[in-house]
Amino acid sequence: MRIRVLACLIFLLVISGAAYPSDYNNAVQIKVILKTRKAENGQPIRYLKTENPEVTVLDVVLPPGAETGWHSHPVPVYAYVLSGTLVVKMKGGGTHLFKAGDAIIEPMDTPHDGLNTGNTPVHLIAFYTGEAGRPYVIKTPCPNATDRGNAKKGF
Repeated sequence: MRIRVLACLIFLLVISGAAYPSDYNNAVQIKVILKTRKAENGQPIRYLKTENPEVTVLDVVLPPGAETGWHSHPVPVYAYVLSGTLVVKMKGGGTHLFKAGDAIIEPMDTPHDGLNTGNTPVHLIAFYTGEAGRPYVIKTPCPNATDRGNAKKGF
């Protein structure tokens, strides 16, 4: 468990751009998984300004055929896919595909729905960089009748 937590913390440092291979002793191996200034939908990355910061890390599993339900995040959210393939549908029609080893930079305040359309579970670790007492998932109605989705639990 400690190794997983350490790996997750290193992941956050790499995503934030705060860690570089030269910052560690030569025995530590670092591989940049993703470095970006934009969320998956092209939205510029924003950080929350708060006096009460709180980080929540979730271990999320979507069985085959499951979906998160339409939701949005009022706080920055980052995820790492451990296994499976996740399809994320965005309000407005955009669709993104994430597989094991991919990092996800979720857009803020943009409704989306995560679906496991495969035959194996999707397993991911999600990092919510929010504010104590403030929700990090907001259920939203399905943006249009042709989209599959509902307002079930979001990740």
